[in-house]
Amino acid sequence: MAQERKIKVLIAKPGLDGHDRGAKVIAGALRDAGMEVIYLGLRNTPKMIVEAALQEDVDVIGLSILSGAHMTIFPEVRRLMDEYGLKDVLLTGGGIISKEDMEKLRKMGVGRLFGPGTPTYEIVNYIREWYEKHRKPKREAEKNES
Repeated sequence: MAQERKIKVLIAKPGLDGHDRGAKVIAGALRDAGMEVIYLGLRNTPKMIVEAALQEDVDVIGLSILSGAHMTIFPEVRRLMDEYGLKDVLLTGGGIISKEDMEKLRKMGVGRLFGPGTPTYEIVNYIREWYEKHRKPKREAEKNES
């Protein structure tokens, strides 16, 4: 029996923000939960992030933004995802983001966003539930076609 494919998540720190402790904690928690994690590290551009997501065939892109640039970076990553044909990939993340901005970003196609102190199991559960509903059926259809 074939082993089920792991959920593939790309974690990145866009922009000039050099604080990556939270991103590393999340990457470790997702890995511990059985997901395959690609950690891009610091100072990525939106284009670098989306190109890596395309090359790695990820299910989820997670951004950690503490710089206050979330209203610029998330929409640009979402735009590039759409342009590159990654409309069915979850864009999520976290950082210092107001509830109002979280709602604006949600309306732009960004998934749930998480603030400091969020238990890692909430993020793991969110990604698993999203994958089961949106991505797993597509993956199974692709497998059956081949």
